[in-house]
Amino acid sequence: MGDVAFHTATTVDEALSLVGDGSDAKVVAGGSDLIVQARGGRDLPANVVAIHRIEALRGIDASGDLTLGALASHADITASAAIRSTWTALADASAIVGSHATRNVGTIGGNVMNASPAMETGAPLLVLDARVTLRSAAGGDRTVPIDELWTGPGRTSAQPGELLIDVVVPSLPAHSGSAYVRLEYRRAMEIAIVGASACVTLDGDVVTSAAVALTAVGPTLLRSPSAAAAVIGTTGDAAALAAVAAGASADASPISDLRANEDYRRAMIGVIAKRAVDVAIRRARGEEFPIPATPVFMEGSAR
Repeated sequence: MGDVAFHTATTVDEALSLVGDGSDAKVVAGGSDLIVQARGGRDLPANVVAIHRIEALRGIDASGDLTLGALASHADITASAAIRSTWTALADASAIVGSHATRNVGTIGGNVMNASPAMETGAPLLVLDARVTLRSAAGGDRTVPIDELWTGPGRTSAQPGELLIDVVVPSLPAHSGSAYVRLEYRRAMEIAIVGASACVTLDGDVVTSAAVALTAVGPTLLRSPSAAAAVIGTTGDAAALAAVAAGASADASPISDLRANEDYRRAMIGVIAKRAVDVAIRRARGEEFPIPATPVFMEGSAR
C-alpha cells in the first residue's frame, strides 16, 4: 500500500477540483466502508477526498418529492417523520444499517455509491423509483435512474470525476405503502443474507400497482417483476402472497458463499419477499406496523 494523501473539501466545487478526473481519488463521507476495505488489505487510492464538511450536501427536503442530500445519514433518515410515514421502506432499511455509530456517520450517498448488492437501502430505492444527481466539473449535472446506476458489485455507471449530489424519491399516490424486510442471523452489525422491499398502491382493497426488489441475490440489487405481477389485481390474500414468494424465488440469481448457499438463498428470498409485500399492503390500508419491520418477523410476533 502506497502513501495516501487526505484532503477535506468544504464546497462542492472544491471537492470536484480535488477529485479531478477521478483516476486516483476516492470520495468519502462517513468513510465506514473505506475503513473496512483498508483493514481487509485492499489498496487505497492515492488521494482520499473527504466531503463531510460540505453543508450544501446535507439535509432532507420532503416538501414535495423527497430529496436526500448525499450526506443525509441513516440516523437522519430513520428519524424523519415524513420518511417514516410516506417512504416507509427507506426508514425500515436505514434503521438496521450497521450499529448506532454506523447509522450516525454513514450516509445515503456513500451507501448508494458503494453499490453493494447487499446494501439495505438499495431495494427500497428501487421500488420507490429513486433517481440520483451526479455532477462533474466538466459536464455539470445529470440525472440517473437508480436502477441504471448500479452495474455490478461495487461498480456504478458514474463517470470518473462525478460526485453524487442528492437522491430524489418521487411522491407516492394516496393509499400507498412500502416495506423492507431482511433475513438476519443476529440483530446488530448484520448484513442481509437476503432482503426484499415492496411498494404497493391500493384502490379499495385491491392492489393496482406494485414493485418488488431483492437484496443479496444477484450481482446488483434486482427488481422482481414476477413477484410484483403476482399481487396486482388481488387483495394480497394467501394465494397471492404465495405467488409473490414463487415469483421472487424465480427472479433471483443467488450465489453460494460463506454466509449461505444458493439453494437456501433462493428459498428464503421468497419468504422474505412475501413478508415485505404483506407489510406494504397492511401499511397502505392504514395499519400501524413497527419500523423497522425486520425485528418483528425475526422475533416471530407477526404473521
